[in-house]
Amino acid sequence: MQALASRLEFFFVGIRYSNASQTMQNKSDVVITGVGVISPIGIGADNFWHALLEGENGIRPIDLFDAHGLTVRFGGQVPSFDPKLYVRPRKSLKVMSRDIQFGFAAADLAMADAGVASERVDPERFGVVFGNDMIYADLDDLETTYRRAKTADGTVSYDQWSEAIQEELQPLWLLKHLPNMTASHIAIAQDARGPNNTIVLGDVSSLLAVSEAVSVIQRGWADIMLAGGTGSRLHPTALVARGNASLSKRGDDFESACRPFDLHRDGLVNGEGAAVLVLESREHAEKRGAQIRGRILATAACCEPRKQEKLPAGRGVEMALRTVLKQAGLDTDKLGHINAHGLSTGPMDAAEAQAIAAVVGETPVTAPKSNFGHAGAGSGLMELAASVLAVESGTIPPTRNYETPDPACPIQVIHETPMEGRPRTAITVNFSTMGQASAVAITAD
Repeated sequence: MQALASRLEFFFVGIRYSNASQTMQNKSDVVITGVGVISPIGIGADNFWHALLEGENGIRPIDLFDAHGLTVRFGGQVPSFDPKLYVRPRKSLKVMSRDIQFGFAAADLAMADAGVASERVDPERFGVVFGNDMIYADLDDLETTYRRAKTADGTVSYDQWSEAIQEELQPLWLLKHLPNMTASHIAIAQDARGPNNTIVLGDVSSLLAVSEAVSVIQRGWADIMLAGGTGSRLHPTALVARGNASLSKRGDDFESACRPFDLHRDGLVNGEGAAVLVLESREHAEKRGAQIRGRILATAACCEPRKQEKLPAGRGVEMALRTVLKQAGLDTDKLGHINAHGLSTGPMDAAEAQAIAAVVGETPVTAPKSNFGHAGAGSGLMELAASVLAVESGTIPPTRNYETPDPACPIQVIHETPMEGRPRTAITVNFSTMGQASAVAITAD
């Protein structure tokens, strides 16, 4: 049975690779013309990039809400974010969670960075694809309904709860918590009437959004796409629901808590943020005289079958890396760097590092979560944005808090100072505890 499962795995991976390769052949180049970032270390591409090069820390005590009752009270929080500077119309804020606000703002920044006004784009050929986390409801909104649903013996009556929800909650309450609303709000504001989709698949969501956006352009369905990812794990409901088992407990030294691939890592650090790339066909970008910041070489998505009680062993990462290298026609000696998932947990980092080493050997690795924590669906696009800026400038930012190599992580981690002189190509990779893996290969244009 196990042998059969293994054969089926390679069969389906082979089909995926074959189809993807055919799709990528003889298609127009997809180029990157704009980068927008909302992050714990800076708002805007320039601020974000400078902070990465300087190794700045975005991990700080949580003050978005009263966190005193939580075991872990620090995270990668975006400071001084004012959604009123970005969101229009202003009344839309009433139906936007923090995640949605981040995504909307990042899209605005990306459009400005690309130097393109939405009114000068054919709206029918302008689309949006976003990777989103699940959006948790605010406890304050539900407290009254819960109290009304509580019976005399302390149990909850779902009939009473249903009645209370209808009477207590505003009709548009749900819109704050629907993951697809980020792409919807952006499309309305930008008059993007082309393809629109949302991918909710945890940590791999935003790189999959890039993959879909690239495919849409290469199939000729759009000239320009906004590909983004957003997430905020600094939410009281989310923090309680996800628990503390995988979190770093370095409360007395939170700035060094997130330490991907380091021997002394003790868990991930929750964060928040968003990033958006403006993707265009080369023809469309050149016609409008756009500055091209990079080019998509290839994308890949794979999944590692696993038993429910076990974490993935990195096979999905290995398959994704091999696939994206093959699709891109990129030899490992021409690869500048890997932008790793780098979650900062023991087994996940080890699995990822061993997969990276098996495919690309000693190719330098950077892990920006060390700067801003884990923002779920938002992390992949922030990491890809970092690599876009890296290949554009020819400089790779270092990984914070990497001090002691772990023999279980046999990779060359860039640390202490930025690295220069590498080929201006990169692969950003993400993978999840469920075994999914996604990868995007880029190059300087």
